[in-house]
Amino acid sequence: MLSTLRAALKVEDMRKKIIFTLLMFLVFRIGAHIPVPGIDNSIIQQLTGQAKILGFFDMVAGGAFSNFSIFAMSITPYINASIIMQLLTVIVPKLEQLAKEDRKKMAEYTRYLTVILGFIQAVGLSFGFKRALIDPSFGSMALVALTLTAGTACLMWIGESITDKGIGNGISLIIFAGIVSRIPSGTIYLVKYAMQGGAAVLSVIAFLIIAVVSIIVVVLVHEGERRVPVQYAKRVVGRKVYGGQSTHIPIKVNSAGVIPVIFAMSILMFPSTIASFFPDNGVASWIANTFTSGNWVYNIIYMLLIIFFTYFYSSITFNPIDVADNIKKNGGFIPGLRPGRPTSEYITKIMSRITLYGAFFLAIIAVLPSVLSTFTGLDLSFGGTALLIVVGVALDTMKQMEASLMMRSYEGFMKK
Repeated sequence: MLSTLRAALKVEDMRKKIIFTLLMFLVFRIGAHIPVPGIDNSIIQQLTGQAKILGFFDMVAGGAFSNFSIFAMSITPYINASIIMQLLTVIVPKLEQLAKEDRKKMAEYTRYLTVILGFIQAVGLSFGFKRALIDPSFGSMALVALTLTAGTACLMWIGESITDKGIGNGISLIIFAGIVSRIPSGTIYLVKYAMQGGAAVLSVIAFLIIAVVSIIVVVLVHEGERRVPVQYAKRVVGRKVYGGQSTHIPIKVNSAGVIPVIFAMSILMFPSTIASFFPDNGVASWIANTFTSGNWVYNIIYMLLIIFFTYFYSSITFNPIDVADNIKKNGGFIPGLRPGRPTSEYITKIMSRITLYGAFFLAIIAVLPSVLSTFTGLDLSFGGTALLIVVGVALDTMKQMEASLMMRSYEGFMKK
């Protein structure tokens, strides 16, 4: 990983992309400390400390929520808009065709939906945190809602700019930057908590060992794949012989990456966030207590959503029928199977089995901190979800850098 980064820094174009990405991170961190006007931050920080789900939301937002800055809503509205648009492409045939033919138009629709969802969420926050307003008038609430919506639109622009002009997926990197920015404060809390006798030294050591092992396992599973062998028949064209080589189709154990975790997290944040706006309501209190990390109902629903989105996203990104058709068109076949439908059914069978392992792995890692908190007594805000996002985004970004460097090597070879 370090060798790839050093090699990338030596290439001028790659160096410019890395610098641009870091500058966008700087803009994000500056915006996370610009407060929304007319808000008493002490009340927001008190609510964030009381509600675990708001604390987790604050961690994903990189502390922007507890500061109630212009980026307080983070990139969540964009993620929700992406989920809705991807679900609609499966339901509405016209949108499915548009997604294949005109991706720019789909991205434009996603942006519009992001602004709409962001404004609705911002209005909910302004009403829900009305007691934190210095002047609880309609004008003040409208100003808060518009500021938060503009902040989300700005974050969306930053994410898309990183994707276009920087390195990696911009939206994922924003979440990555927000989580990583909270690591120092989380480390300080862990050390102070242990020194004050809040947790036994053995518990802290056990937690650190489990964390290191979890990172290693996440990397191994993220890189794991099943290779389906493919044989291409020889073709004679004139005096030249084409084909005849053997290759494989790599089917990753975790082909969906961290997307299912981000989707499930965004959906589960919604009911508890709305419930936190009504602290004196009995039903809202029950919802807030139920949809909190550590509650067994929350963990079960969380795991089920991760499994669902893993299958859903894998089916969108990897279509066995299209793969089988491409193999057939190029004169290839899987040994022991006829090209066409038998091949697609075989690939579908393998993908379903291997995706199941990947889905259960994501679900177990995501809820592991809740189990550890029960036994160690530590408040593990930097939990499995954050671990999966950080490691997954880091690996994907480094792979993209390696691919760009490899492409440049091929271009240099062709020029020679």
